Amino acid sequence: MDNTYDFIERLSTKEPTPGGGGASALLGAVSAALCRMVANLTSGKKKYAQYQEDIERIIKNTDFEKKVFLALIDKDAEGFYPLSRAYSIPKDEPGRAEILEQALVVASQTPLEILKECDKLLGMLEELTKKGSVLAVSDVGVAAAACRAAADGAALSVYANTKLMKNREQADGLNEQTMAYQRRCRDVCDKVYDVVFGKMGL
Repeated sequence: MDNTYDFIERLSTKEPTPGGGGASALLGAVSAALCRMVANLTSGKKKYAQYQEDIERIIKNTDFEKKVFLALIDKDAEGFYPLSRAYSIPKDEPGRAEILEQALVVASQTPLEILKECDKLLGMLEELTKKGSVLAVSDVGVAAAACRAAADGAALSVYANTKLMKNREQADGLNEQTMAYQRRCRDVCDKVYDVVFGKMGL
């Protein structure tokens, strides 16, 4: 991905990519980066010394996840390209339906990957509400909100493709996987957000 400003500028145009999938991956990267920031702010503090090993693990894992999410921005664009080409094939051209069907399957894969990566952040989000610096707890809440948005957005990208598939068995299988990840992300992220909100003392 180019720098964030360029990405946002391209996102605002009528070009087919980047789109919702890429935006969801960016939100995932934001969530991972915020988790890493909180962990970095906690690392080495005497008050949290008992959690130092866990914090170092979170720093390492979230750095990896951040990079994965950023790579998925470009991967989503690559996965959508065959679908955009398939839509341009004349409707009466032989083989169009098969090409379109396969392109829909391909275009569903990266959003599903985004959901799987969001799922990997959930345990760390929960940990940081207990082990992260209290001075940065609000950032854990922001990370949870970003993670939920990433998961919901990625799920919509899957559903947009499966809705058009002729092979309903395959579509239903993809939908089932997607809904499971989406429900878990929603449940955990909402729980984390509520915990953080409670710590605000309002």
